[in-house]
Amino acid sequence: MNDSSWGAPPQAGYWGPSDQGPAQGAAPAGPAYDTHNAQQTRPMPIVPDVPAHGGNQDDDRGAAVSGGPLFRDETPSTPPHRAPSRHQPQPHPQSQEPMSSASEPASAPQKKNAGRDLGAAIGVGVALGAVIVVSLFVVKAVFIGVIVVAVVVGLWELTSRLQERKSIKAPLVPLALGGAAMVVAGYVRGAEGAWVAMALTALAVLVWRMTEPPEGYLKDVTAGVFAAFYIPFLATFVAMMLTADDGAWRVLTFLALAVVSDTGAYAVGWRFGKHKLAPRISPGKTREGLLGAVAFAMVAGALFMQFLIEDGTWWQGLLMGFAVAVTATLGDLGESMIKRDLGIKDMGTLLPGHGGIMDRLDSLLPTAPVVWLLLVIFVGSG
Repeated sequence: MNDSSWGAPPQAGYWGPSDQGPAQGAAPAGPAYDTHNAQQTRPMPIVPDVPAHGGNQDDDRGAAVSGGPLFRDETPSTPPHRAPSRHQPQPHPQSQEPMSSASEPASAPQKKNAGRDLGAAIGVGVALGAVIVVSLFVVKAVFIGVIVVAVVVGLWELTSRLQERKSIKAPLVPLALGGAAMVVAGYVRGAEGAWVAMALTALAVLVWRMTEPPEGYLKDVTAGVFAAFYIPFLATFVAMMLTADDGAWRVLTFLALAVVSDTGAYAVGWRFGKHKLAPRISPGKTREGLLGAVAFAMVAGALFMQFLIEDGTWWQGLLMGFAVAVTATLGDLGESMIKRDLGIKDMGTLLPGHGGIMDRLDSLLPTAPVVWLLLVIFVGSG
């Protein structure tokens, strides 16, 4: 290879003649050499192999100094492959990384992936929405049954993942029975009934776990009490919304705002998201997505409060929409934190395109008490 391929200038006295020497390409002066046999009689210095995949030219240039072609006008050629010598300079570790070249075709730009099966997600979402709307506006007790089913399935998913991934055996039977009782008590007796049912459920978890060996008792009952609070107790606030005269519209507003917030975050974040919101917890969430959630939820909140909630006003809807966007995002991040700790992507596979029931309840559960409280403050509990 000639010296120009390395980007280094020729050195006098080695590759070519000096300013006082013979012309370029001529053989060294002396009787032992002639122009015909100069290359056959003079020993060729060892030229190190070119590092694979291109390489760091700054490092390779140093290799060219210690060995190179005899004459500057030689035709460059690929050096023969040879076993590396212990005296031969070795390429820098960084030179093993492949580098793109002009001869390699440029890779096609990657298209953004939505990250879920949109067809299945939309189909399941429409089906769930239909069940909720029908149960809300036909018989309220049916909707309470829908809440109970969602709570029990969510408890089953959470306790199953805890046992599979962490060997934590939170007792499902007292949790499921206590969770169902909690939702019904909240609907019948309000907040007081919900708190009493929560306390009794926690006590049932402590006693139930005593039937097994004491090893792991503390972590099992702690997980059980956490599950009782996280799923059925927070879901009880949805049942308490339903007790108002316009309870069906309140629940519909709560659900719609949560869905709109999630849709706004997804649409804006997928299209414009560049700055990560919480990369260590949920790498897919962006600050732009959060702004989209806030904007969408505030607009929807103003419309719903103005036209669906009795005595509600648009500015109250703006505040409620902002609160929903924040709590829904925090709820999503909270469940993502749990899933990161468990080392799983979804809590279940029951809902195609969505994951499990808990993957849909994650943003709803912490939002329910906030919406319930704001509605009580803005328009009362009746």
